[in-house]
Amino acid sequence: MDTDQRRLLATMPLHAITATYGEAGLRERFAVETELLPDADRRLLERALGLASRLHSADRRDHEPYVNHLLRVAIRIMSHYGIHDRDVICAALLHDAVEDHAGDLAAGGGQPEALGELAASFGPRVAELVGAVTNPRFAPDRDMNEQYRQHIAESLDRCPWARVIKASDFTDNGAGLIHTPGGPRLQKLAAKYAPLVTVLRELITRPDTPLHRSAREHILGQLDRAAQRFAAIIPPS
Repeated sequence: MDTDQRRLLATMPLHAITATYGEAGLRERFAVETELLPDADRRLLERALGLASRLHSADRRDHEPYVNHLLRVAIRIMSHYGIHDRDVICAALLHDAVEDHAGDLAAGGGQPEALGELAASFGPRVAELVGAVTNPRFAPDRDMNEQYRQHIAESLDRCPWARVIKASDFTDNGAGLIHTPGGPRLQKLAAKYAPLVTVLRELITRPDTPLHRSAREHILGQLDRAAQRFAAIIPPS
C-alpha cells in the first residue's frame, strides 16, 4: 500500500477494513499500530501472529478467515483502548489458540500442556492471560450459556488484564453480530452473549481494571450497542 492508503487505513473502522481490504488490510493496520513499538516487542508479536495464523489456517468465521477476528481483537486493544503492552497484545492474538487447538500446541496434550507451551514460547504472563479467557470443557448436563457466563465472571474476577482482552473479543463477537448472516445460528449466538453484558459492564467499571477513562467509556458504549442488537435478534419470549 502507498502512503495515502496506509494513512486512510489507520482511520478506518475495523469491520470496514475487513469488508474493503480483507485479511491483507487488517495485517497492514496491525503493522501500522505496532510500527512504533520496540524491535523486540514487534518480533514477539510477529511470532505470535505467525503461530496464530498457522493454528487457525483452516478455520473460518462465516465468510472470512478466522485470523481476521484475532487481528481485530488485537488492533482494537491498541487503537481503541490505547494499550501497547506486548504481553496483552500477544495474548489477544493467541486468545483462542488453546481453546481451539490445544492438541496442535502440545501433541497429545490438553489445555494445561498447551498453556505450558505458550509459557515456554511467549512467557508465563501471556499464558496466564490466554488461560483466563479460555473456556474449559463444560458439563453436558447443565445449561451451556449459564456455564459460560459463570466461567467468564469467575475467571476475569481474578485477572484484570484479561478483562481488556475479553472486552475486545466480546465487541468483535457481540457488537459484531450485525455482520453475521441471520437465522437460527444468529439467535443462538445472541442468546449466548446477551447475559455477558451485565457481567462485563461490572468488571470494566471496577477500579482495578487497567483502562483509561476514555477507553472505559468506549467499551461501555459498545456494550450498550451490543445489548440493543441482542434485543433485536432474540425473539420475544
